[in-house]
Amino acid sequence: KFLAHRYHIEVVEKEVTPEELQQRNERESLMVVTAYAQRYFSDNLHKHSDGKTIGMAYFRERSFRDDTIEKFQLGYCLNQRDAFTRAALRDGYKLDYLVKTGLTVQHNEDSFDRFQGRVMFPIHSVSGRVIAFGGRILKTDKKFAKYLNSPESEIYHKSNVLYGIFHAKKTITQENKCFLVEGYTDVISMHQAGIENVVASSGTSLTIDQIRLIKRFTPNVTILYDGDAAGIKASLRGIDLVLEEGLNVKVTLLPDGEDPDSYARSHSASEVLDYISKNETDFIAFKTRLLLDEAKTDPIKRAGLISDIVRSIAVIPDSIIRSVYIKECSTLLDIQENVLYSEVGSNRRKKMEQVMGK
Repeated sequence: KFLAHRYHIEVVEKEVTPEELQQRNERESLMVVTAYAQRYFSDNLHKHSDGKTIGMAYFRERSFRDDTIEKFQLGYCLNQRDAFTRAALRDGYKLDYLVKTGLTVQHNEDSFDRFQGRVMFPIHSVSGRVIAFGGRILKTDKKFAKYLNSPESEIYHKSNVLYGIFHAKKTITQENKCFLVEGYTDVISMHQAGIENVVASSGTSLTIDQIRLIKRFTPNVTILYDGDAAGIKASLRGIDLVLEEGLNVKVTLLPDGEDPDSYARSHSASEVLDYISKNETDFIAFKTRLLLDEAKTDPIKRAGLISDIVRSIAVIPDSIIRSVYIKECSTLLDIQENVLYSEVGSNRRKKMEQVMGK
């Protein structure tokens, strides 16, 4: 109001409707519950005999230091049916909010803990509030999912969130670069090694909202892959979305048998960064080489590959960057530049027509 008055800008105040007020209060109540749950799970890890012997053993096995465990507010949910739910109710938290956050599962009249017997990874919002959890099971029972996430709620929409963004945002801005990995432990191990501009998509395909979240801090993204060809191919489609948002995407393949977690644990920060800088490739060239290797001399596969690459180049909004990629792909694919220009133009016109049609 002070600034508006100073610069003669009218501030139009809108009265909050009862519905908006209720929604705001509900969101706040859910966040109070998730903050309580984080403290409860952390206390278990440090003070409960099971937490110290079972939960902490897992984190020690991953070589996480005490300061790292504290920084990411890691915890443990006891392997009891409803220990957390009973504690929360006893401390005055409403069952309705425990269920809405997904911490408690209600089935008919029965209530039990969603994350029983799991080590806990709190998921933070950009501002640092706990909005959800990921839990990893410690027993090798194929009946149970290895990782379990909080369900969607009023405060947690998986497609809008990147794990580690709160801890990474300052360094992403300083370095003007974001490393993108897959899982919680990849993020944590890299932080512990001293590389803090790193976030994870938490095993989901990248979404537009996650990409825009990165773009708030930097246009430069390097995706770290662990060399699993099937996994890489599955994620290629999602990266076209990143290109469409105008980000500069590079890819680094880690050595065979390594993932960001294991590589960061066995190398210093300077060694990891040195490896990345020597091995990162721009995404279009990476995708071209990957698919070219698969197509080999098969003309049909090769034609499909060219169409695929053209689609990726066509979504890039900057015309200069598009022309650079066309020139590079013309050499890699041994195809005339004017043919690629024509196909890219055709793809862009079709896309424009679809947009105008809507």
